[in-house]
Amino acid sequence: MDSDPYVISLREVCWGGTLVAITMAMHGCGMLVIMRIVNGLKAHWADRPTLLSGLGILILASWLIMVLHLSEVVVWAAFFLWKGAFPNHSLAYYFSLNEYTTLGSNYNLPLDWRLLEGMIAMAGLLTFAWSTGILFTLAQDFQDQQMQLLKLRREQAAKPVKR
Repeated sequence: MDSDPYVISLREVCWGGTLVAITMAMHGCGMLVIMRIVNGLKAHWADRPTLLSGLGILILASWLIMVLHLSEVVVWAAFFLWKGAFPNHSLAYYFSLNEYTTLGSNYNLPLDWRLLEGMIAMAGLLTFAWSTGILFTLAQDFQDQQMQLLKLRREQAAKPVKR
């Protein structure tokens, strides 16, 4: 436990709010780009959907979302490095990623930035919830498509063969 009392400052709240806003703006723009890519791929495969194309689109979307989250963490790490909270990029990124994912870290921010440990977790929770919603929608579309294909195959198999 630190011997000095912790007092939240307006500076800390303002920087935290700004970082959360930047994170959300990045996520919003990134999700729009990802959805454009996904919709373009869906349109490309619309006339001949397959299990592999549907899974491929879902996996690609997951990878792109992961890269988006990792890039959002860079913003927080850069801020912590700029403010001298960590001695190098690697440690700043490691700390930021662990806090962003709400895993937590063995490291702490300096006392005058301690509020940001919770704020980065809030940003992570908000963006992961958003990503989960998008992935849920994409997965549901994929499952619906596969069920329709299965139904068509069953209907075609049940039709009598004309001679």
